[in-house]
Amino acid sequence: MERSILYAGNTEPIVYPEIRKTKYTKDFSWGFYCTRARAYAYRTAFRRGKIGVLNCYSFLDNGCLNILKFEEMNDEWLDFVGGCRRGYVHDYDIVEGPMVDDTIWDYVNEFFADRIDRETFWLNVLDKQPAIQLSFHTLSAIDCLTYEGSEQVVGENG
Repeated sequence: MERSILYAGNTEPIVYPEIRKTKYTKDFSWGFYCTRARAYAYRTAFRRGKIGVLNCYSFLDNGCLNILKFEEMNDEWLDFVGGCRRGYVHDYDIVEGPMVDDTIWDYVNEFFADRIDRETFWLNVLDKQPAIQLSFHTLSAIDCLTYEGSEQVVGENG
């Protein structure tokens, strides 16, 4: 099995990733979210302030994980995100797929509020290329992550 490198931007080092239940669910439900895209994680590290932390992890699949992977935005992905954002709790260890970023968020909200139909949703997001995220939902999945270190990053106003 091949080891891959993942990143998570935050305001502090995260040596021991956790799955936290919060007030609002995210794209793929509650979990620990990472990305393979270092540049995206770098940007999210300081979005809430001037200084942030880019955390780096290695990931080695143990071969026993229940993984759901969306290669692209499609109807199955949209319905899954909608369910998770409304509280659906799935039984996957890891979910990987496009993230609902700022360029897509408004359209997702409009669609699930029945203010636009599915066809209009897809017309609006057709040219969007969101970063791919991996969300870890179980301790078995988290155990496949190894903290490799972190670095402080400074935003444009830092």
